[in-house]
Amino acid sequence: MVAVWAGAGTAAAGSFNTVVIDAGHGAHDFGANRGSFFEKHIALDVARRLERFLRKNGVRTVMTRSNDRFIPLGTRAGIGNRSGRSVFVSIHVNDARRRSAAGLETFYHVREGQKLAALVQREMLRNTNHGGNRGVKFARFKVLRESSRPAILVETGFASNSGDQKRLRDPRYREAIAQSIGIGLLNYRR
Repeated sequence: MVAVWAGAGTAAAGSFNTVVIDAGHGAHDFGANRGSFFEKHIALDVARRLERFLRKNGVRTVMTRSNDRFIPLGTRAGIGNRSGRSVFVSIHVNDARRRSAAGLETFYHVREGQKLAALVQREMLRNTNHGGNRGVKFARFKVLRESSRPAILVETGFASNSGDQKRLRDPRYREAIAQSIGIGLLNYRR
């Protein structure tokens, strides 16, 4: 279930030198929550794992938040816009009224984001025991819309789906998601 990048340590210089990692929600903004399951904690854990993976592979990272605090959406996009040659990745957990809704999806707002989203989605599907492929989709989320860099928003599963929630509670699954996002980013850089 854990992803391995064959080119670790040999990434050629590409279109970015920094990844801005945005762990969705935080503090009073729990995000999707069910009982003891809080999106803000899952997003931060995946973000930290992604940060470690990228740094191990020689990529500079900037975290919009590294603890349980709230950062306004415009501020999150602004951090990405001020980070030089960068890409922006926002990490989330989805929620739905229909408990059958499940799986991974990645959103973008501009063309370059679409290419990045497709690479990340492909790696997540390839390297995880996911609940299904919900695809790569256009969205007007504020953090994507206000980003002047290639930007994506990754939905790592559904809090409202028991299977997805079980997977997201497993640290091995969160590690596989983080590494898969990282591999997609490194492939985009090549």
